[in-house]
Amino acid sequence: MQTYDLAPGHRISRVIKGGWQLAGGHGDIDRQASIDDMIAFADSGITTFDCADIYTGVEALIGDFRKEYERARGAEALDKIKVHTKFVPDLGNLATLTKADVAAAIETSLKRLNMDQLNLVQFHWWDYEVDRQVEVATWLAELRQEGKIANIGGTNFDTEQMLRIIDAGVPLVSMQVQYSLIDDRPSRAMTTAAAQHGVRFLCYGSVGGGLFSERMLGVPELTPPFENRSLIKYKLIVDEFGGWALFQELLKALSVVAARHGSDIASIASRAVLERPGVAAVIVGARNRNHLERNLAIPGIKLSEEDFAEINAVLARANPVPGDVYTLERDRNGKHGSVMKYNLNKQGH
Repeated sequence: MQTYDLAPGHRISRVIKGGWQLAGGHGDIDRQASIDDMIAFADSGITTFDCADIYTGVEALIGDFRKEYERARGAEALDKIKVHTKFVPDLGNLATLTKADVAAAIETSLKRLNMDQLNLVQFHWWDYEVDRQVEVATWLAELRQEGKIANIGGTNFDTEQMLRIIDAGVPLVSMQVQYSLIDDRPSRAMTTAAAQHGVRFLCYGSVGGGLFSERMLGVPELTPPFENRSLIKYKLIVDEFGGWALFQELLKALSVVAARHGSDIASIASRAVLERPGVAAVIVGARNRNHLERNLAIPGIKLSEEDFAEINAVLARANPVPGDVYTLERDRNGKHGSVMKYNLNKQGH
């Protein structure tokens, strides 16, 4: 597994195991099986795990995994495990949030994850109209100075707000963004700004919630009701990209490339995102280890000029998804924003 030094002392695997799919809404979770899966990922070289304080039960699950992993593999092996969590204050609390609230939330994450210091806290802010995001980010920086947090990242900020936070002296090392072959919003203003300030991208959505797969090749357009919120979210991006027929052409091109490499559509789609400037890692939303072997192979796929030419021939006919990073999703009354859940933290629970 290829690694990437996101910050001094913070080496990550270039494929990160996501945690959203373990938070409910994607089927029943077997706790011990999930921990055993995490051990298998870690042993295989995928040593970085993504979660959030709003992913119900996932921080505690990773905390239990860390305990078991240390018992089974020792403290030195545990040191290689990096956990990326998030601080996501509820929409309803943004106006009244205090520094004590932020400190309490970080303490809760520390306790759940069984850690003395959080490796990376990725900060999210729902509403720019409640213009306190820079103030709250500086509180996270103060908690970092106190040793509660090793590194600070952001998630789903647009370029302007990312720069405001950096200009306030908050040392952002990463920005978690939705980035895929059908959603290139980070490649515009943010790529240049992030490069200038040493911010690297951690990318989710590179397989479109499962839309980038052989299972979707050649099937009629998906219609509601969808199997889960993830499919709703990424089907909306397909619509912005140019619709189902064009997406099918992209899947066909990826299928041809995959056959050439003895790979699969999802892996090729993720590998293509890893090639983008500023990308440190892709996050795979693996509920279990069924595709572990494929996940491990992603960074090692060597895409050729011919491969990119075939993929880019389809992308050249696509519509750019409008706006900066997360702009569409910030409209709570719009079709993209309506998929989100805004008050999952219930501060103080």
